Amino acid sequence: METQSAERLEYLMHAYGTDIKRFCTVQLRDAVLAEDAAQEVFLKAWRALETFRGESSEKTWLIRIALNTCRDYQRTGWFRFMDRKVTPDSLPEQSADFSFKDGTVAGAIAALPPKLKVIILLRYFEGLNLQESADALSVSLATVKRRLKKANQILRRNLKGWYEDEE
Repeated sequence: METQSAERLEYLMHAYGTDIKRFCTVQLRDAVLAEDAAQEVFLKAWRALETFRGESSEKTWLIRIALNTCRDYQRTGWFRFMDRKVTPDSLPEQSADFSFKDGTVAGAIAALPPKLKVIILLRYFEGLNLQESADALSVSLATVKRRLKKANQILRRNLKGWYEDEE
């Protein structure tokens, strides 16, 4: 059983490690701290493998663990005093092709309120559908749709004129 758990963990780390690390990096705005958080996510997942019921995808389950782990990190007293500047170059490779190198989009996303930022990250960077995002955040589908709409409106307003095809 222990060998099976180890193999399952190895599969999860290989399949979702980059996604989890990228998610943690954006949430914590610190690449080194994100590596620690990602390791903790997989440690927590390994401990809870027996309790995973399969009601959501593995990625959704891991994102939920990552979100809670990042929130735990953010609650610590010293976290508020750290310089957490994340540049697009410091993020792990993305699964989608975002070829904007000037950091404008990343800066606009980072400036969003936390509840809106996490929706953008889950939907567009992690590729979760709306229901998976709702499951990962433990909120209703309607809440996800409302937050996504609001985040998109803010981004559209803040990035107006930035994209060359924009009128």
